[in-house]
Amino acid sequence: MKKIYKLPALDYEFDQLSPFLSKELLTLHHDKHHQKYIDNANSILEKIDQSRQNQADVALDSLVKDLSYNVGGHVLHSLFWKNLTPDQQNKEMTDNLKLFLEEEFASVKNFKKEFSLVASKTQGSGWGALVYCPKTQRPFLMQIQNHHLNIYPGFKLLMVLDVWEHAFYLDYQTDKKSYIENFWDFVNWTRVSKRLEAARK
Repeated sequence: MKKIYKLPALDYEFDQLSPFLSKELLTLHHDKHHQKYIDNANSILEKIDQSRQNQADVALDSLVKDLSYNVGGHVLHSLFWKNLTPDQQNKEMTDNLKLFLEEEFASVKNFKKEFSLVASKTQGSGWGALVYCPKTQRPFLMQIQNHHLNIYPGFKLLMVLDVWEHAFYLDYQTDKKSYIENFWDFVNWTRVSKRLEAARK
């Protein structure tokens, strides 16, 4: 039997990211919005599998586009949940990650300022992302439109921030700036550091 996508469990309780995210918002975001992308992706895969088994024609161009959108939503959300932590120990940035960011952005403060700007200016719905370029071995900032557009092919995702309206509206209304500012208090720098180590191999 072919594998399908499944909703990952969180590494923390739904009420442990407050005041960044309330229990109500995190539950809605994880259990409803993220689950929707998984359900849609699995449904599309089933349609494609059935068409191949039955040798029937389907609108493959449309299905593939929809699959890219929904799989992108699943992958980014899965990474986003791992990006966050209530554990104070994991909120401490490692020396290697700090040096890596300082070499590119001059300081961690400048990095946060640039990342926050990129995330806040993402057109429409999308994500702000910190990625690693294997060719230059440098960190890049990336604006992902929706879940699958404006992506640097082959770059490694290190950290993402969901700036879709559904990610913050229940708690922040239209105050995206405060949402982004509060994000920094719950970043799992231990996880980001491990992703960087893996990307460099």
